[in-house]
Amino acid sequence: MAFYITLWEVDMDSKVSIDWKKTACILCECNCGLEVQLGGEDGRRLVRFRGDKAHPASQGYACEKPHRLDHYQNGSERLTQPLRRKPDGTFEPIDWDTAIQEVTARLKKIEETYGGDTIMYYGGGGQGNHLPGAYATATRRVFGSRYRSNALAQEKTGEFWVSHRMLGIQTRGDFEHCEVALFLGKNPWFSHGIPRTRTTLKEMAKDPGRKMIVIDPRRTKTAQLADIHLQVKPGTDAWLLSAMISILLKDELTDNTFIEEKTTGFSAIAEAFKEIDVSAYCSHAGVPEELVREAVQVIGKAKSFASYEDLGVQMNHHSTLVSYLHRMLWLLTGNFGRKGTHYSPTTLVNIANGNVKRNSPVTQAPLIGGLIPCNSIADEILTEHPQRFRGMLIETANPAHSLADSPKFREALEALDTVVVIDIAMTETAKCADYILPASTQFEKAEATFFNFEFPENYFQLRPAILEPIDGPLPEAEIHARIVEAAGGLDDVPMDELRVAAQQGLAEYTQAFAMHVAMNPARVGVAPAILYRTLGPALPKEQAEGAVLFGLVLKAAMQFPEPLARAGFDGSPMDAAVKLFDAIIEHPAGVVFAIERWEDVPQKVATPGGKIRLELPELLEEVAKLTAGPIQADPAYPFVLSAGERRSFTANTIFRDDTWRKKDAEGALRISPEDAQKLGLQEENEVLLTTRRGSARVRVSITDTMRPGHISLPNGMGLDGSTHSLGGIALNELTEAASKDAFAGTPFHKYVPAQIEVV
Repeated sequence: MAFYITLWEVDMDSKVSIDWKKTACILCECNCGLEVQLGGEDGRRLVRFRGDKAHPASQGYACEKPHRLDHYQNGSERLTQPLRRKPDGTFEPIDWDTAIQEVTARLKKIEETYGGDTIMYYGGGGQGNHLPGAYATATRRVFGSRYRSNALAQEKTGEFWVSHRMLGIQTRGDFEHCEVALFLGKNPWFSHGIPRTRTTLKEMAKDPGRKMIVIDPRRTKTAQLADIHLQVKPGTDAWLLSAMISILLKDELTDNTFIEEKTTGFSAIAEAFKEIDVSAYCSHAGVPEELVREAVQVIGKAKSFASYEDLGVQMNHHSTLVSYLHRMLWLLTGNFGRKGTHYSPTTLVNIANGNVKRNSPVTQAPLIGGLIPCNSIADEILTEHPQRFRGMLIETANPAHSLADSPKFREALEALDTVVVIDIAMTETAKCADYILPASTQFEKAEATFFNFEFPENYFQLRPAILEPIDGPLPEAEIHARIVEAAGGLDDVPMDELRVAAQQGLAEYTQAFAMHVAMNPARVGVAPAILYRTLGPALPKEQAEGAVLFGLVLKAAMQFPEPLARAGFDGSPMDAAVKLFDAIIEHPAGVVFAIERWEDVPQKVATPGGKIRLELPELLEEVAKLTAGPIQADPAYPFVLSAGERRSFTANTIFRDDTWRKKDAEGALRISPEDAQKLGLQEENEVLLTTRRGSARVRVSITDTMRPGHISLPNGMGLDGSTHSLGGIALNELTEAASKDAFAGTPFHKYVPAQIEVV
């Protein structure tokens, strides 16, 4: 098993602990298992790292990124006490009791005056920082807050909606065993997304019996490893995929047995794609037709095919339509429910919910998975509508920097009656708050991730705190419990009885919890706070925040008895839940909680009738509109800017200093040699980059990995520190909130019309 050991350089005179503490990386959704040694003068530096061989998914693998995590733990922007905004806009420190009482009173006043629906929650899902989202449900319930959003709503909701409509379930690809892999708008070499990513990519590239196909406007590191790179024009993926589907049908490369037995609506698909002019569509996409046909032949003849779409298309034109067309490639070829194809994992939390039950109160945007589209949030506030939002609770998130049109979003925050931010650092969003509540870092408390999608064995890791909390900040679980208590949410709960039961053992606690909480609808909403206050003290101190998992484990034991039983967690739902929760506590490296079988995957389809729906009428209407050809570029903005490219030294905004960047510290604008020559540019020249929303000066980097007309800037840059402005461009000073997908409302960050002027 290949793995990397990464070391952080420290002063040789400083003390380094010999103990390796189990935790996980928090820089991408994989959350690879790590072992960490502590050191430095105070023993609080994250000094040495190695992949944890005991981790069920990563199995000792780790890329080079984790050795930078000390910049997160010991960042200069750390908050250490609650802050309250003064009338002049500055902040003053206050004690925790005052902060909790005033925050509770402010939110309660909004609820009593305008209704709890006017309090919005944003957060619940930083990379690896997921437990706060569970505890926040208790705070939301006690104030009657119903509306929420997070980063998924500007990335994945279109894909979730399509998957829900077509299959009723979430799906993933088996890249470890597939014969052919397709990466669509994704560069896993840097963005990862699958276990042991770089090892898997290298194995695939070296195996002559396997093929890799990449669809991306840039010649990324992954594209360089690929057998076929379809270097599509930005924003034309819908034409390319439509051409590929048409070729599949015309060349009779579909799995007709699978289509007949497992799907409905095929005749509508055949009708929609039969007349497509493949040559014209390939021309629109800027990809040679012969290369497209070769790729389709490889896919159609593969014994197993797995594919992965990501932000390159999910933040681009026709994003929801592209998610639909992408699924058509592997469904029409029958690549579902077999080893090396696509599957549906058993998860403790369904973060990929694509259901739509209601709309937002002002703009009437569909809430996919209950999430308000991020590009609609400001419009839900900046209005005289009686149901507009009046307050926001923002947790472990920085929407004033990460969402489109930052100036407009800041204006919206200023228009609210109350803004409460829970975070570890003075972020751009925190600077707009009325109250800032400082939180513990992910290494000072127990934490977990819900990005667990493995198959046939899926795992869960509750990683314990590896550092004592510093004075001042509190874990989010404690913050939420205090707010719920201050609001009276636990007044009628027999807390002492539950605490006694927890000390007696998990079996006794299970019975008491079922009787006093699970069977009482009024208490279920505040169950996370109850669990933390009663079960939490009975757990090891470094795992106390994991108490909320017990409710999720109990639910999983009732929903998925067979996969859990195959993993050793059998018996009644209560017995299985007790066994699983104990195992999670006892195995800090992670535990396999579910074991699935490939033959059971087709039976998971949860559509009415149990068959896969190929026909989605509203998206087939969009397919018909493609005959008009792509929208012509505005001559005033001849370039397409990808606002947010993942590079070697980017990490969203989790690192709030610039000393960790060893390369490209300012985040250069990448441009093709052809465009550089036309503009008379040399390497490192400065240009003025202008979009319809704003302008910024930036240095250029000339690279043949870019198509002519396509430029890119990295994510996570342009932070406004407390002492100085950090390097790079704050991309969302240049993006527009109105530039979004018609179905899911996801932004077109990867397609921002721009112009360049030589400075």
